[in-house]
Amino acid sequence: MNDQTREQLQELLDYRFRDQSLLSESLTHSSLADSRLLSNERLEFLGDSILALVICKTLFSRFPDYLEGDLTKIKSMLVSRKTCARLAADMGLQHFAHVGKGIDKTRAMSGSIAAGILEAVIAAIYLDGGFEPAERFILRVFGPLIEKADAQQHQENFKSLLQQHAQQMQSETPIYEVLDEKGPDHNKCFEVAVVIGRQRFASAWGVTKKEAEQKAARNALVRLDLIEAEDAIR
Repeated sequence: MNDQTREQLQELLDYRFRDQSLLSESLTHSSLADSRLLSNERLEFLGDSILALVICKTLFSRFPDYLEGDLTKIKSMLVSRKTCARLAADMGLQHFAHVGKGIDKTRAMSGSIAAGILEAVIAAIYLDGGFEPAERFILRVFGPLIEKADAQQHQENFKSLLQQHAQQMQSETPIYEVLDEKGPDHNKCFEVAVVIGRQRFASAWGVTKKEAEQKAARNALVRLDLIEAEDAIR
């Protein structure tokens, strides 16, 4: 890679490497490397875990009302090879790849190879500059998708919908009250009702408090005519 190309890539990544060998290694596919240990495969392995950590950390902090299943659904979509490949291709990372003869004309260049380069670059930034610059890079690249995923998932998260409505229309925050619980410690179920200001809505049961809260929020949304009753049964 010549100096001009290296400069273009670092501008694209919005990160300047102190150790340029890490950048070169992140771009080197096993088809060109003298040994697989000299390819980007090890960096790809590390980058995959760093990406997952940053995405999980971000979703956990940004969406405190989302259940584990909600968070898992968004996370799985964001860190998938398909998503990584698309984002890498959108950035044009595959054009900087060091690959063996003929590989550049295969479909994998915009698929698995592109995804691997993105993950390897994440690891290279992490090893060169630490967690914070790697996190900044990930959030810059994946940020729009996080917002889009939230908009889709938000429609299925009754607590979030109810809170948004209550704060916008009544300047109130919904309060969830545990009315009853039944069963042994290892197999309890809970009854929860939601209160907004002076208005109390029909309670609901769930095998966890969070599930009961979601169902109680769903009852409130039906009562407020914000969703149809059949939508609430999903």
